[in-house]
Amino acid sequence: MDFRLTDEQKMVRDTVRAFVQKELLPLEGDVLRNEREGRVGIEREQLRQLQQKAKELGFWGINTPEEYGGANLGSVMTAIIIMELSHTFVPFAFGGSADNILYHCNEEQKQRYLIPTINGERRSCFALTEPGAGSDAANIKMSAVKDGKHWVLNGEKVFITNGNEADFTMVFAVTDKERGARGVTCFLVDREMGWRSNYIHTMGEWGPASLYFENVRVPEENILGELNQGFTLGMQWIGAGRWNIAARAVGAAERLLQMGIDYAKTRSTFGKPIAERQAIQWMIADSRVEIEATRWLALHAAWMAEEGLDTRHAASIAKLYGSNMANQVADRVMQIHGGMGYTKELPIERWYREMRVWRIFEGTDEIQRFIISRDLLRGYVRLGEELV
Repeated sequence: MDFRLTDEQKMVRDTVRAFVQKELLPLEGDVLRNEREGRVGIEREQLRQLQQKAKELGFWGINTPEEYGGANLGSVMTAIIIMELSHTFVPFAFGGSADNILYHCNEEQKQRYLIPTINGERRSCFALTEPGAGSDAANIKMSAVKDGKHWVLNGEKVFITNGNEADFTMVFAVTDKERGARGVTCFLVDREMGWRSNYIHTMGEWGPASLYFENVRVPEENILGELNQGFTLGMQWIGAGRWNIAARAVGAAERLLQMGIDYAKTRSTFGKPIAERQAIQWMIADSRVEIEATRWLALHAAWMAEEGLDTRHAASIAKLYGSNMANQVADRVMQIHGGMGYTKELPIERWYREMRVWRIFEGTDEIQRFIISRDLLRGYVRLGEELV
């Protein structure tokens, strides 16, 4: 078993690391200032320019199939890239990609939704969560009633990432209430069809939206996938997001820990740098151990995804451990910095606010524990066979 990165993986990692250092880290002050003034992290045009610079380096559609002009680097390389990008809180992602479930579009839908999204001409959002159905995604209430060649949608979605910016949504609604989760369908719904959105203010930079559907008429040809098969698509989307969060946790925690190390060497109390205090040393050591554990949990789940294996159990483990690890590291680093860490002069408090939601979205801690224990108790997964 060889854990070393290939030469290609090292090259990609180092290129992304240099991009973060040169292009993104200098923007952190602007992002913090914009947040204090109630503005977005970076403007859309600024994001487009950064994505164009990245494209010139070969980073365009890192997980997009080559037939659509992407690099198709695979899940493991994607996890490594996410770890590097997450060393900064500047909200940036490489362009040229689309949500994984959009590849279930038929040929006509690909021309209207998938390809324009890959090309950056359209923006999408994934709309599953409702006021009474967050982690319990099978309990959604939004209805879709057939009326001739249209479906009429009514209901509300909440905490939708990119919900205010998207011009179409992949929204999930009940098309057969007698079948429960097996009666849910995913629809491609343009904003011009009548749904509206409102911004939700949160403690972190994440700016989700509420989406409202009031008798929104959607042509039947806008069903994504098959009728009553939407729940499977939703779980496919969420599954990929869980190990992504673990990868994000690694990069962010590494950056924070380095800040803690650097500060501990320069801050003195009672005639000694606090780096010589055992309490500080143990915070640093524990953080390092937990970061490394998360790294391999994330990479293992990504490897399983790349091999076409069922990632649900591994992704839940990575997400649960990684999201809690990042919160713990942020708390320790703030403690190391003392009062300065609590101020807005340093980005620690911003990380602290942002990371807290990682334990909630894409399935709460409690849901992950339920999945992990269920898999073991029912024999879906056996101890000692994780690598088989």
